[in-house]
Amino acid sequence: MVKQLTIEKHDCEQLLGQWLDDSHYDQIITADTDLYALDRVNEVNNEDNIIFKFRKGVFSKEEQEGAYAGLYEAAIETQNRGLAAGPRAGQNGKRDWVTPLQEDVLDAIFTAPDSSLDADFDAIENAIARHKPDDAGRGRVWLRDNIKKTGVEYSEFFDWWLDSVRPLSAKERKVEAKNMVKKYISDTSYANTVNSGIAGWFDRYPRIPYGRATSYTEKNPDMFSLSYPYLQTLARKFEELLPERYSKQIEFTNAIDPKFVVPETPYTTLTVNKTFRTAAHRDAGDFTKGFSNISCISPDGKKSWDGCLFVLPEYRIAVELHPGDLLLVNNHDGIHGNTQILGDDPIRISIVAYAREKMANLGSFEYETLRKNFVDHRRLNEEHAEWRPLWNGVSPNMWETQEWYDYLAEHGGQDMLSKYHPNSAGVATLEDLF
Repeated sequence: MVKQLTIEKHDCEQLLGQWLDDSHYDQIITADTDLYALDRVNEVNNEDNIIFKFRKGVFSKEEQEGAYAGLYEAAIETQNRGLAAGPRAGQNGKRDWVTPLQEDVLDAIFTAPDSSLDADFDAIENAIARHKPDDAGRGRVWLRDNIKKTGVEYSEFFDWWLDSVRPLSAKERKVEAKNMVKKYISDTSYANTVNSGIAGWFDRYPRIPYGRATSYTEKNPDMFSLSYPYLQTLARKFEELLPERYSKQIEFTNAIDPKFVVPETPYTTLTVNKTFRTAAHRDAGDFTKGFSNISCISPDGKKSWDGCLFVLPEYRIAVELHPGDLLLVNNHDGIHGNTQILGDDPIRISIVAYAREKMANLGSFEYETLRKNFVDHRRLNEEHAEWRPLWNGVSPNMWETQEWYDYLAEHGGQDMLSKYHPNSAGVATLEDLF
């Protein structure tokens, strides 16, 4: 029997980026359950106000084994999970964070007026006194090797430097702070390192302006295909439990080149997390009219961990997800995260299957491949007018240039050029100029 719950939503914006724990839920879901958001206007539960549907024991042992073999290696070390990676604390791998307090002190030095009417006011001491903990997920790190050259212990370095600038004027402090930041703090912003990766296919973005298979999928197509039976069962259960949401998502993926979609499913992309406790966050990039599909697997199909409950703090609910279970959940609109993972060397692979909304902007697989080849052609051509060391082959407005039109016509044909760039015929070719 499926339990149905209808619960009022609470504001939890302040929790974004924070770790969730036992204080953020009142009950744990362990059996088949549907959760709806309380709608005081319509007072009817349907797919418009559904928050999640949880089902036990959906996948067979063989399907789970295939998914584990096909997806385990997709989860790699990354610093690109933003809020989900959690707040800064201690070290980030072998890197040392520039702490929020240190950032506040430096900011106070840079923004203090060069002279103060209040002789008792000191920007440094004021910043220290007024500092409040900041749990932002990204930040800069110290260049430890450079600090070693000073002969000062790393743990004492910032306080040592701060003592050296305290006697200086506000103007002199700014000069010293600028030199210190330039020499001892990385220019790169980092997030916590976690084991998470992407399988399937991905849309364009500025640095990589073409649709493509993810790195894992491109390098391991046969291995990735081992997960297909699992994902196809997932899709069938999605259709059964949420037919309206499924219908919208399959209509969306049917309009995309099938080479960008997991066969017989409405999924373009999978996020694969390995023993990764996510902080409170919302998912981004997924098809808003569809739904996220979450499950987890382990090496032997058994739960080898304690904790790691899936928490929805806005509804004060936690879900205990075991290998073989399925959670269809509104991750796009709802804040969610996990409690701490406990156990002796646990291995928990969570899979989030979805359709990426910007995939709708892609052309055919062949067209996107030519975009990739064009970028590579430019990047590797040292005779190109824009070439320089470390150039990635991308430049502003490159897709409206005669260079691209000529390349596409040569390698994709005039029909492809006309289809994707119907106005290209109005651009003069080199031959037209003579």
